[in-house]
Amino acid sequence: MAASYRRNLFNDVSMILNAAVDDRKVISNPCALKTVRAPRYVPAKVVPWSTERRASFRAVMRERYRVAVDLGAGCGLRQGEIFAVSPDDIDTSRRLLHVVRQIKIVRGTLVFAPPKGGKLREVPLPDAVSTRLREHAEQVDPVPVTLPWGTPDGEPRTVTIYLSTANGDPISRPSFNANVWKPAIRAAGVEDTRQNGMHVLRHTYASVLLDAGENIKALSLYLGHADPGFTLRVYTHLLPTSEDRTRRAIDAAFGHGPTGPDGLATA
Repeated sequence: MAASYRRNLFNDVSMILNAAVDDRKVISNPCALKTVRAPRYVPAKVVPWSTERRASFRAVMRERYRVAVDLGAGCGLRQGEIFAVSPDDIDTSRRLLHVVRQIKIVRGTLVFAPPKGGKLREVPLPDAVSTRLREHAEQVDPVPVTLPWGTPDGEPRTVTIYLSTANGDPISRPSFNANVWKPAIRAAGVEDTRQNGMHVLRHTYASVLLDAGENIKALSLYLGHADPGFTLRVYTHLLPTSEDRTRRAIDAAFGHGPTGPDGLATA
């Protein structure tokens, strides 16, 4: 079994035993003993898409759903968050996108729910994504959708969303993956693997920001991670090499900039 799978099993068993301790069914949780070591977390290295691959993939995506690529790679949204974006979430004056809900499946039923971990957040809205959202809305009218909130028996809420099926229904993740994402993957000549699932768009977003010099704390906030340390562990291999940045920083501190033809510093 993969290390990540072993760790998930260990965590599940530990949570069950914690509940048993709370219910006084057992005295203690043996998974919490110092002599018991949890399987080590070994994150797999994510592989973001290049600009060329993202563009070629978007070109073969069904036109009705192309803006999903823009929201994933341009704002770093999770799949369920992409499906739930509403024109009401756009703050044009501050050029922000408010990430306040997702669409997910609970006991076989589509529901609206807060983003993962209940973490509402604000994400900078690039002009390119804003333009494509506007163009999408001109071609495909945003539709009001009513779903229960949180659980299948939750209070019904109506939200006008950008993305919907041809029948005006909210998008189901399994159906989208099978009928929209995977056909586009094959049409673009991309390997049909888990690594190239829709989550790769978030990885692509992260890689672009890191390459541009964005800091881990800000990236963590934009992605909705609870801990910047987690963001660092996942994306540390995507950080630009530090040697050149170190040389430039120290040279600048020492007043040693590029030299001109006369050998004198120019900056």
